[in-house]
Amino acid sequence: MILEHGDDLPVVPGSAIGIIPNPMSGRDIRRIVSQASVFPNTEKTSMVLRVLRAAGTLGVERVLLSTDTFGIAAGVQREMVRLTTARSTAHLRWPKVEFLELDRPTGGAADTTAYARVMAEQCSAAVVLLGGDGTMRAAVPGLGDTPMLALSTGTNNAFPIMLEATVAGMALGMIAIGAAAAPQTRCKMLHVEITRASGRVDHEVALVDACVSTAMDVGSRALWTGTSLRELYCTFGEPHGIGLSSIVGRLRPTGRTDAHGAAVMLADPVTAGHTVLAPLAPGLLQPVGVAEVGELVPNRPHPVRLDRGTVAVDGEREVEFGPQDRVTVTLRHDGPRVIDVPAALRASTTQHALLTH
Repeated sequence: MILEHGDDLPVVPGSAIGIIPNPMSGRDIRRIVSQASVFPNTEKTSMVLRVLRAAGTLGVERVLLSTDTFGIAAGVQREMVRLTTARSTAHLRWPKVEFLELDRPTGGAADTTAYARVMAEQCSAAVVLLGGDGTMRAAVPGLGDTPMLALSTGTNNAFPIMLEATVAGMALGMIAIGAAAAPQTRCKMLHVEITRASGRVDHEVALVDACVSTAMDVGSRALWTGTSLRELYCTFGEPHGIGLSSIVGRLRPTGRTDAHGAAVMLADPVTAGHTVLAPLAPGLLQPVGVAEVGELVPNRPHPVRLDRGTVAVDGEREVEFGPQDRVTVTLRHDGPRVIDVPAALRASTTQHALLTH
């Protein structure tokens, strides 16, 4: 489609996307021990506005936006009013924005899950999340089949991508109006199961990594040193990655689309026969002791060898276990449908050239 000068793409009835900016992303304890990038909530507000502008220009009718007590949603509302009344930007076409509120907000990860569920139920074509690995993991239980686009605004950002929000809004808009196909395949995910002596089974999932350490309690949750790490399981590990998965990226690079994952048996770097330097957090290269490196085969439960300690999922300790508990890690291809932005925009060029003359 070639647009004549001054024309707009028509609004597509029923087209909708969701936006969930996590106001708490990038605020964990690793900020104290590393030089991680800072994404203030004012920048998250600006990113949301750029997504909205792109989606509205492409004809998206409706956007569902999560609310918060840190000023992101309020800032979006104020700026939309200002830009709508300003002479230089009065021509902007905004989608209809619905500000969602939870009945019982917790201020934690459960809010992300709840917002994702509401948006999926209200038929959003796709949901964009602003946050780090933990934010993306929290959204998974609520999304169901709704595709996600993960934008990086956290501390460790192995799963989300660093991408200009305008371009992200273009990809979301193209999918919402039917100019590009939504992703059909699911990404890999790790399932951690802890069978207690009582018979109860605790279950956690991870989009990037599950790491077993000798630490006996979850404490501050975040991991940033290599001395206590003993077993690492990853869905992928890229040489340019950050966080625990960077260990795999240094030893056995494994792609996001590879069928298999990777497993590394670790040791105290002081006594280990082999060590590797890995960026466990921004600005923080740490030596990690390595005992074994192997492939993680899908759908095959892998028993954890350590008899007591904690399991961290996507960089944060979540579960404690002891000698009477049995812990397994299983790689499955049942994660969320993740939008490949370059692929979506390439596909859309056959229908929308977005040219003016």
